[in-house]
Amino acid sequence: MTMLHRRAVLRGAAATALGAVVTQAATEAPAASAVNPSKPGPAKPLDGRPAPAYDYSRANKLPREMTGYWEKTFEVGGETRTAKVYISPETPIRSYFTVLTVPDGADTGEFLHRTGWRDIADERGEGLFILEPGEGGWGAATAERAYVDVAMAFYQANIYFSIFGLHYLVGYGDGAPALEAWAAAFPLRVISQVYLGSPGLPAGYLRDVGPREFDGTTEGDYVDVVFPEGFDLIRYDEVVLPTWYLSPKRSAQVSIAYWRGANDTATRGVADRVLGTVHQQRRESKRWMTSFSGPISQVAVRDRPIDPWDRRTTRQVLAFLTFYSRYENSFAYGNQLVRRADYDRLGVEVRTMTVEGRLREYIVHVPESARRLWGRRAPVVFVWPGNTQTDKVFFDSSQWWQVARREGCVLVVICEQYSVSAISVSHRDSDAFFRQLRELVTREYEVDPTRFYSTGQSAGSRVTQFFAAAKPDYFAAVASTSFAPAPGDSGDITFEGITYPAARRPIPTYLTYGYGDLAFLKGDLWDDIENDVDSWAAYHLGVNGLTLEDVGRREGKRSGWFGRFRTWTWRDPGSSAPMVKVTRNLYRSHNNIPEETPLLWNFMRHYRREVDESGRVTRYYSPSGFHRRGDETVIPS
Repeated sequence: MTMLHRRAVLRGAAATALGAVVTQAATEAPAASAVNPSKPGPAKPLDGRPAPAYDYSRANKLPREMTGYWEKTFEVGGETRTAKVYISPETPIRSYFTVLTVPDGADTGEFLHRTGWRDIADERGEGLFILEPGEGGWGAATAERAYVDVAMAFYQANIYFSIFGLHYLVGYGDGAPALEAWAAAFPLRVISQVYLGSPGLPAGYLRDVGPREFDGTTEGDYVDVVFPEGFDLIRYDEVVLPTWYLSPKRSAQVSIAYWRGANDTATRGVADRVLGTVHQQRRESKRWMTSFSGPISQVAVRDRPIDPWDRRTTRQVLAFLTFYSRYENSFAYGNQLVRRADYDRLGVEVRTMTVEGRLREYIVHVPESARRLWGRRAPVVFVWPGNTQTDKVFFDSSQWWQVARREGCVLVVICEQYSVSAISVSHRDSDAFFRQLRELVTREYEVDPTRFYSTGQSAGSRVTQFFAAAKPDYFAAVASTSFAPAPGDSGDITFEGITYPAARRPIPTYLTYGYGDLAFLKGDLWDDIENDVDSWAAYHLGVNGLTLEDVGRREGKRSGWFGRFRTWTWRDPGSSAPMVKVTRNLYRSHNNIPEETPLLWNFMRHYRREVDESGRVTRYYSPSGFHRRGDETVIPS
């Protein structure tokens, strides 16, 4: 955990902030009579519908033809079951979705209208996935698992829309246990959950699920993680998952106790006017999922009766859920619960520009601290998300906004262009996009062009490290995660279908990757495996006149949560400035984690570069990160 987050959390800032957000939602909720009627019409069928076509008129939006109200049918145990989907007109690719269970006897369209969920989706540009009872109403949680599993499988991987990858869950009445049972079985995939009028889950089900453990097995083409002897595996009932129970039935006490244990809550609760009794995660909690943010999770129970159809109740539920975000849905040791960025409060700009004839989206965030710390010369970090992640996904998952708030750096987060389908994106025209963004940022914002930095994850790391090899003069320094391209034997590097000559000029560069990462990143620089990490290091060490043996400590330096980071650093002989740095995260798969983000910034912030009229580059290193005047030194070229 960074000191920034530890100090804030130990003061109770996170709990206080959440209580304020939910209270404000209760105060600001529009009255039903003041809201424009918006009951959706009949749902359109998704069964047999072809995949949507590309819609290049919209930057980072689901195709216009997919917006609206839909129905999908499933055959489960000889019975036809249904689920509904609502996609707002402005829903982006890989949007946040809220999964709902409709109460027995309710018409789904009427329910979405009266509770305000449809209006909320439209206001926020998000989606809804709605599970519906069978003909006889909702059955027991265990009996409903087959339906919930098949419906959630469709929702998480279909050809019509794409989702953030982790979900908000809201269960109503007798449909709540079916959703809660899924959450207990797949806790890594749930951001936060709320249950209204729920009877809870049976103790036997929770006794069966809770003790299960997450091992080092990874999904897809990633390397399995081998833990050291004596390592304590994470149990399912040790995954923190913010939970709120409203007007629970007496039988729900078993579930409430389960989630309090999972969230490692304090023994005594604290009264809140809206949330009820709040059981906050213990300050000294050692749960893996809050290693970055600190103990921000909680379980709240409001016993007094509520109207679940009241729009004010819905707004309170929304505020509770969306205080949080989360990322990494398949590998427990990289899964992190974090605070979700509030674009309005932060002043985040979502903008578009045309690049090579295509409309592209990007995010600019100028934190309030930028002017205070840097006057009119703030540093800029250009952020390239991983394949399919989008700018909005990566803004939350990487928590770069938290670093920007503390350090005063301006963020420019790039969104990709449509790739393998109309609901997925990847990087293209990156060099042209950057050059246009560089001109815009320099012209429209108060920034220091000598302190432009690049970072990225996976495919975004490929972009960043391509620039480091082929166009190092673009940036003062680069630092990225989980992809390590390097020039081949010919001295050229191929990127986005074009071959470029390597510049063979040094640039401070830092790479972080996981033990369980892509197969071509397996191992470290001293083993017998020759792969992309070795090629990347050989190139950058070579242009700096360094070798592997010039490292300070061959065994590396251990740091981070449970010593998860093992780091090696090579310094310039003339200035002692770190020029090449590598960190291997011993406890993650491919996806980056927020704890790595401050590491990237803490490397890049020490450098700036000037380019004269002849194109000659001079680089500078400042031990203080340019906070102390006169401490910078020239790095010999």
